[in-house]
Amino acid sequence: MADTIHVSTRKGLFTLKRSPVRRWEIADVAFLGSPLSMSLADPRDGSWYAALNLGHFGAHLHRSCDRGASWTEVAVPTFPDGATMPERMASEAETPKMKPAALSEIWALEPANTGDGTLWCGTIPGGLFRSDDAGESWRLVEGLWNREERMSWFGGGKDDPGIHSVEVDPNDPQHVLVAISCGGVWRTRDGGAKWECCSNGLRAEYMPPDQAYNPNMQDPHRMVACPSYFNFMWIQHHNGIFHSTDGSRNWEEITNVEPAVFGFTVAVHPHDPGTAWFVPGVKDEMRVPKDAKFIVTKTTDGGKTFRQISAGLPSEDAYDIVLRHALDVDSTGNLLAMGSTTGNFWVSEDSGESWQAVSTHLPPVYAVRFVEER
Repeated sequence: MADTIHVSTRKGLFTLKRSPVRRWEIADVAFLGSPLSMSLADPRDGSWYAALNLGHFGAHLHRSCDRGASWTEVAVPTFPDGATMPERMASEAETPKMKPAALSEIWALEPANTGDGTLWCGTIPGGLFRSDDAGESWRLVEGLWNREERMSWFGGGKDDPGIHSVEVDPNDPQHVLVAISCGGVWRTRDGGAKWECCSNGLRAEYMPPDQAYNPNMQDPHRMVACPSYFNFMWIQHHNGIFHSTDGSRNWEEITNVEPAVFGFTVAVHPHDPGTAWFVPGVKDEMRVPKDAKFIVTKTTDGGKTFRQISAGLPSEDAYDIVLRHALDVDSTGNLLAMGSTTGNFWVSEDSGESWQAVSTHLPPVYAVRFVEER
């Protein structure tokens, strides 16, 4: 079971550790005062990465080779000269007005399933980048960027489209899936040269009825795959929960989930693909827990049934939302952690059946990740 957690917040990277009496405590704060969009603890070599979003000063990426004792700035993904993107969503009948593509935010950072320093990075705007030297340099995956369908991608919650989920097949490093808000799910089986859209079955109720199932118009808020059974995947979509058992070729919508099917995040058990956790809320202009009661919903049978879990969570006057990357589960499936937009942070050590508050006054939490070693 992991004993270290990285919490990326609006005001720094907080490292939490489990004490000898099994309490979780803040052991260190790095980049205090700076917003962090993502972190990564690479289990292959122990390197830590921290992605900063410094507004006018742009996105920055730092790496630590000594578990946070010191940090070195490395390269950030850069779009090639001349790369452009639509200024706004355009109908199929019009030619979109274009603008230069420039990095706004690092929204996903994942290690490749190889023994070297290969990394995948998803960005806003919707670019996928690859580094083969532990972040010292990056190249745009042009096989995805050059797809004609990209002209129809649009922002979902952010001004521009973004790649927030990157799933790498543990058994095949050439097999990678990404999820895009808003642009659906895409898959490559050759390391990024060729891509196919895999959004069949996803439904966007915010689109006109004749476009609701358009695979390129979908807004998956978060996509996760079970590491032990990679064909089993879950999506928390803008307007629903979806499940795939055939490696994203088809998605099934799950509708009978109380108190809501809206949310941003989902985590899947690493060894049991039928077990997943969600944090529901009221969508669109509200984005708060229903009836101001904060709960976690959990399924253990592949989405046939869900239970509402509230043990240790606030039952009234709660207005927390858990963002896309702010819920994580460790490699045992027993330890979970999540942080909210109001600075609350909880840990569960019984597979999400009950929760304990570690802090109620962190900065807004953007991402939570366990630090583990292979």
